[in-house]
Amino acid sequence: MLPQEIIRKKRDGGALSEAEITHFITGLTDGSITEGQAAAFAMAVFFRGMAMPERIALTRAMMQSGDVLDWSRDGLNGPVVDKHSTGGVGDKVSLMLGPIAAACGCFVPMISGRGLGHTGGTLDKFDSIPGYRTQPDTGLFRRVVREVGCAIIGQTANLAPADRRLYAIRDVTATVESIPLITASILSKKLAAGLQGLVMDVKTGNGAFMPTLESARELADSIVRVASGAGVKTTALITDMNQVLGHAAGHVTEVMEAIEYLTGKRRDPRLDQVTRALAVEMLLAGGLCRTVPEAMTRIDAALSSGKAADTFGRMVAALGGPADLVDRPGAHLASASVVKPCVPSEAGLIAFIDTRAIGVALIELGGGRSRAEDRIDHRVGFSDFRGLGEEVGPHQPICLVHAVDGASWSRAADAVRAAVRLTGDPVQVPSPIHQRIAVD
Repeated sequence: MLPQEIIRKKRDGGALSEAEITHFITGLTDGSITEGQAAAFAMAVFFRGMAMPERIALTRAMMQSGDVLDWSRDGLNGPVVDKHSTGGVGDKVSLMLGPIAAACGCFVPMISGRGLGHTGGTLDKFDSIPGYRTQPDTGLFRRVVREVGCAIIGQTANLAPADRRLYAIRDVTATVESIPLITASILSKKLAAGLQGLVMDVKTGNGAFMPTLESARELADSIVRVASGAGVKTTALITDMNQVLGHAAGHVTEVMEAIEYLTGKRRDPRLDQVTRALAVEMLLAGGLCRTVPEAMTRIDAALSSGKAADTFGRMVAALGGPADLVDRPGAHLASASVVKPCVPSEAGLIAFIDTRAIGVALIELGGGRSRAEDRIDHRVGFSDFRGLGEEVGPHQPICLVHAVDGASWSRAADAVRAAVRLTGDPVQVPSPIHQRIAVD
């Protein structure tokens, strides 16, 4: 089979066979498919889509492009479950959720990704922690999951390698938003991790890849159906991304917020609601709890006792990071040279936030990539970001901007002010959680 003929067939709207998809993904894995061909394939799928059998075949081929983990010999005394988010601005939920679920009795082998488009990546956040190994070998990964209860890492060299290559290409070719490609990318990693249960956080709103509720439902349904068809109990929550989730966006700034959340020093109400709801779904999917109130009680205990924070700290140390990060984050996390407030030109209530523009501003600060090989400056970002309906003015800034120099700070502050619209009237704030999707 010629890769260009496979691309041509999809470009012209044809349905690819399982053999054609497997052949292309094999070439993507062994390097015989060029980056140009991979980009053309992604663009063809972006415009022409894929039927459900194609999505299943693509997911299976990408999953089988490397190792598939089996936890049955590890003697785990709890369910193997995970969560994945479609990405957003300020979405640091995984940093808290993995340790919370582990503290409640789950085992969480979380295979995460880097930033895509205007959204931040979980791995990029962990890369801001000195020494933390986001790509350990499989042996270390298994040991940390077994001994700590969770390990948040990227794809190892042998886990879904085809997705790792296609993921980087999608990031820089404007093909991120394709539902078939998102479905296969997420599930190839998750199914390769040997899960028994999966919870999806599908974002919707102006800061999400799925801006409308209809498109978010379509993606959630695709993922739930493909994963459930593969034998993994899967549910999805559609959550709001019409503003920064929590009060920080960046890498160091989000790690700091996650630590504050786990230790109880500061918990943004919207972030707390989304995190707890996803934790409930994980406990239900794993069979550790039968009802929502029972799961909530267990989650409360994990947080109030300090067990979730301790689990986070043990995971960081086991993967090479500082053993005292939770107690002394400021001693280990780098800080930006310039940290100054962004003040609006007038006072008022925040009526609208162009959340995607905030994500783009973070990239332009140096906190994201315009090319796959770009290096990220983990110090830059935003903190103390005000949300919809909150009052801002001369003495109540929209946020703090963390930048490498004054010029960068000025550009980012201008971008933030342009992205925020104020009003003097009361503001209706959307619910953080819109809908739950499950297979009947």
